[in-house]
This record gives sequence, C-alpha cells and structure tokens, in this order.
Amino acid sequence: MKDIIDSITMKELEQITYRALQKSFSQVMAQTLSELDVAIATGRDKKRYYLKDKRPLKFDSIFGTVELKRNYYQDRETGKHVYLLDQYLAFDGTKGMSPVVQDLAIELAVTGGSYRQASDAMEKLLGYPVISHEAIRQQLLNTEIVPEESISLNQDVIFVEVDGLYTKSQEKGKRGREVKIASVHQGWEMNGRRASLKEKRHFIHEGKLPFWEEFEQYLMNTYDYDATKHQLVINGDGAKWITSCQDYFRNNAIFVIDRFHVARDVQRLFRGHSRYRSIRKKLSDYDWEGFMVELNSAVGTLETDKKEERLEELIAQLSQYPKALGDYRKLLKKQGIETVNFRPMGSAEGTMSVFARRLKNGRSWCKEGLDKFIDVMVALKDDLEIKTLHGSLEKSVNQGDNEKPPKHFVEKLTDSAAEATRDNVAYLKQAVGRPITAALKGLCGF
Repeated sequence: MKDIIDSITMKELEQITYRALQKSFSQVMAQTLSELDVAIATGRDKKRYYLKDKRPLKFDSIFGTVELKRNYYQDRETGKHVYLLDQYLAFDGTKGMSPVVQDLAIELAVTGGSYRQASDAMEKLLGYPVISHEAIRQQLLNTEIVPEESISLNQDVIFVEVDGLYTKSQEKGKRGREVKIASVHQGWEMNGRRASLKEKRHFIHEGKLPFWEEFEQYLMNTYDYDATKHQLVINGDGAKWITSCQDYFRNNAIFVIDRFHVARDVQRLFRGHSRYRSIRKKLSDYDWEGFMVELNSAVGTLETDKKEERLEELIAQLSQYPKALGDYRKLLKKQGIETVNFRPMGSAEGTMSVFARRLKNGRSWCKEGLDKFIDVMVALKDDLEIKTLHGSLEKSVNQGDNEKPPKHFVEKLTDSAAEATRDNVAYLKQAVGRPITAALKGLCGF
C-alpha cells in the first residue's frame, strides 16, 4: 500500500481518474445512443422509412470523442435519406460536435476574452482540443436571435441609459465604428441593501435610421409602449446624438446628464481648489442653478490655462441643458407620478464597461462579425432565444432548471456508468479492502 501512495500524487490521481471517467462516459454515451437507435428502428413507420444500412457517427462531446454506427434510412414519401436518431434528438451528427460543446463554446467566447481564449479554456478543462477558435466564430456567425414577445410595462415611466463605444475596423484604411447602446429598464428592486434593475433590456443601433427614431421603433416592437402615455427618463453624456433626444421626444422625455462624467470633470478641474467641496455639494444636491453659478464664479481661478479652457468648455456644454443636472424625480412629481422607489440614474458607465471588456482591448472587427457578436451578447444578457446549428442555445447556468428525465432512464445510465468505470479505472479491480479501492469506488457516482 505504501508503494502505491509513494508512486502517485494527488494531482496525478485526479488527472488519471478524470480521464478514466471521461472514457467511461464516452462509452456510456455511445451505448445509450445505440440503444436509442435500436428502439427508434423498432418503432418506426416501416412502410415509410426503409432501413438502408448503418453509417458512422463521430462527434466531440464534453466527455471526449464519441463513436458509433447509426441507422441510415430512406424516406419513401420524400425520397430523402435521413438519420432518425438525429431527428429524434434534434441533433445534426454531421457537424462533428455535441450541442453542449457548441453552447459552451459560444457562451465562453461571448462572456470571456476572445474566441481563441474560449478554445484554449475548453481544451484545458476537457483535456483535448475540442473546437478551434475559428470553428467557434463560425458557430456564432450561424446563430439567429428570436425576438421576444411584447413585454408589459408595469408603470408609466421607462428608464433609458445611453452611451457609445468605439470599436476598431479590420478593414485596412476604414475608420472604426461607434456602437451606440441603450439599456432599458422599469426601475429598481431592493434585495437587502443591493438594488437591481427590473426587466433590463438592451438596444443596439445597427440600422440606417437616426438613433432615436430606431429606438422608438424598438420600444414599440418590444413593449406595449404608447408615446401618449409613457414617460421616458433618458440618462447619457453630452454627445449630440444623445442630447438630440430632447428634440425627438418633445412631450414625453426628461433628459438627465450622466453625473459620472460631470463629477469626473469637477474632480479633475477642482481637486485641491478652495471651491471644490462647495461645487461637489451643489452637484450632489441637484442644485443645478447653484452649480452653474459656482462654475462661472470659478473662471479665472484655476492654476493652468489648460484647465481654464476645459472649464469654459464644460460651462458651454452644460449651459445648453442646465436643468438636466437637476433631479428628474421632482419633474415627475409635478406630473403627478409617484417616485417613492425611484433612484438616481447612472448605470450607463457600468453597462459600457461590460461591452468594452469584450469589444475593445486592442481588438478589431469586420462589420458582420461585430453585428452578430453583439446580437448574441445582448441575447445572452436579455435571456432571448438563440437559434444555433444544433437547435437552441441553453445557457449553462439555466441547465439545472430543466425538467428531470424519467427515473428509470437515470437509473439505467447510472448502472451503465458504473460498469464502464469499473472497466476503465484499473484501481477498482484491486483486492477489496484496500483503502484506495474504497476511495475510488466512491467516485462511481460522481
């Protein structure tokens, strides 16, 4: 026994066991598919489906490569040749990978660092090169987002956070593109001290219409939105395409300047200045008149010409919409709208940082690749249905919510896994009573 312990480390033991279990599960998967194929053949409409022969099926799964032969039929009604096993399981065996591998690859590519990192991560996790980074990209390009049904609005106020993100182009000599993004929600709900946004959705401007015109179309398609009934509260920085919302939604929108950017400018200009605390207090109190007076009074008191120039630019910018520095809740109250659970706006910067982590950092994009990638990224965030080459993508975090399979089916798989594991893990064949045998036998149900 001591010789066994001296000859193996915990790391080696874990790796050996994991690889053995992978091999076992691949065998169980092949055996299960073969049995299902036999059951389908027995119960098929024999007048319609003529069994021609058996043909190879080989695909990569999270267990490893699975190989078997499955029945190949001719459909007498259509004249086409089909694999009934593939049809019953909603699976295209000619693609060479399982739906779980495909879904995991796409999700890792979108939520992780890059296509290549997703490919490398899967190889490190599963122990063999499952899918290349280019294959992941092709899988993503062949997705289709299914629009969701109209969402009910539970109140008369819709909150909108808007910002832009600059991305580089792969095409030589072609300028990059600003991706214009709006996040839409219906307020806040508290979980202890933490606040989360209710019914958050994302809109990406991809069409040829002006941003706000296309956005309003999105509202009408996604929600039961009525411009004569619903009030928009729009938060964003001072970009002209954002502030133009005031002209487009003249009667049912309140524009709020994003306080993150204003507070950042105040800090950069006035930190260490005698008026710094007073200016910050006016801003935090939503005293837009007092804040503008403070800024104008500070002209000529800054230590560098560069700061003076920036202060004048800031004053000129904010003077176009000074009331946007105020508290939108007071304006809503004047319209008779209850604002008890409404909070300050300002999640736009957090939203953009999530997109920037994946779309920027030195990466460049072709138009098709960028559009499709953003579509899938938004669909994952908004829980939209994503059609793939193997059916519909299921997020890994939601897989536990599915209905449980029949008990007899689980029991059969468990017995098959135990038998296959016993044959593949050599330690399990040692004499009963040895501690390492007992320990490894406990892994059968892992």
